[in-house]
Amino acid sequence: MRSSSILFKYFRTKFHYRFTSSYAVHELQADQYGVPGEVLKLNHTTTIDANQLKSNDVLIKLLASPINPADINMIEGKYALLPSSLPATFGNEGVFQVIDHRASDEQVRPGDWVLPKKLEWGKWRSYGIVSINDLIKIPSDIDVESAATLSVNPCTAYRLLKDFVTLETGDTVIQNGGNSSVGQVVIQLGKLWNINVVNIVRNREQGMNELVEYLKSIGAEHIYVEEDLRKETLRKTLWSTIPRPKLGLNCVGGRATSDLLRVLDKSATLVTYGGMSKQPVTVPTAEFIFNDLICRGFWMSRWKSENYKGSEFSIMLHELIDFIRRDQLKPPQCQKFLLNDYKTAIEQAQQPMNTKKILLTAE
Repeated sequence: MRSSSILFKYFRTKFHYRFTSSYAVHELQADQYGVPGEVLKLNHTTTIDANQLKSNDVLIKLLASPINPADINMIEGKYALLPSSLPATFGNEGVFQVIDHRASDEQVRPGDWVLPKKLEWGKWRSYGIVSINDLIKIPSDIDVESAATLSVNPCTAYRLLKDFVTLETGDTVIQNGGNSSVGQVVIQLGKLWNINVVNIVRNREQGMNELVEYLKSIGAEHIYVEEDLRKETLRKTLWSTIPRPKLGLNCVGGRATSDLLRVLDKSATLVTYGGMSKQPVTVPTAEFIFNDLICRGFWMSRWKSENYKGSEFSIMLHELIDFIRRDQLKPPQCQKFLLNDYKTAIEQAQQPMNTKKILLTAE
């Protein structure tokens, strides 16, 4: 009975895509930089006829695409990577489903899930045509939230823990933004790799207990607010139970970074991968000199552009997918909005202390 159901689903999917050949493309675009809610427009840019696909073309449909902080910065024109021209379609990340293709050797089939590789190809669109060479096929047996948020934050966390310091069992990493999407993956990878992760979060009047319980549910053991780093009692008690951090991860900037640097071990490394406070990274002179600290920067987009063609990216992606399949790596809590409801979605994504990842979907 089960095999018959699966077979029916396959043929229903396959023939539905073959008989439905015209697809209206709606894209979230801006023709100038500015406040996202004001400059973004949902445009009907074209209608795709599947019968007109050329060799190696793949017609794909949006399943889900997150709104990341980098997306907001790009729309504002305040990011290092900007569209080559305007108007442009935005969205850096997302998972799509194959509708039809003209690729040889059945590299993909209708119903398969894929990640578009091109950074400049905006993902906030209902449908699109992409070369088979610019797609990464992923398993469709993971949840769509994990697939949609796979290629930015989990990859960033993975590289932060792998590329800067050789971490061994029992070593310590400290991070601010412990509740961020990257921070949540650092918590889970740290648990998998037997690394102590100290998480610093901003204090809040509402939802603090819920946040702490959630972080604990995904494996966090050490959770503190920013003010705790300035207390002598924490400095004395915490480092008597676990080693001082060999690696610090900073996505905030400002005083939160200075406080982080003051608790690092000698010859430790601080990696900055974001600046949510929009304040500069200030390095305390005494700790920098006397503890021989190393300060580095990391940008996932640059790493991808340099490593997409190599095997390292594929190895990382499949290892993360394996963790997801084993239920060892959970996606962030998500809230879905249709492309048509983009204004509400953008507004929600920019709410301070927002703990959910906002996803845009085609339907």
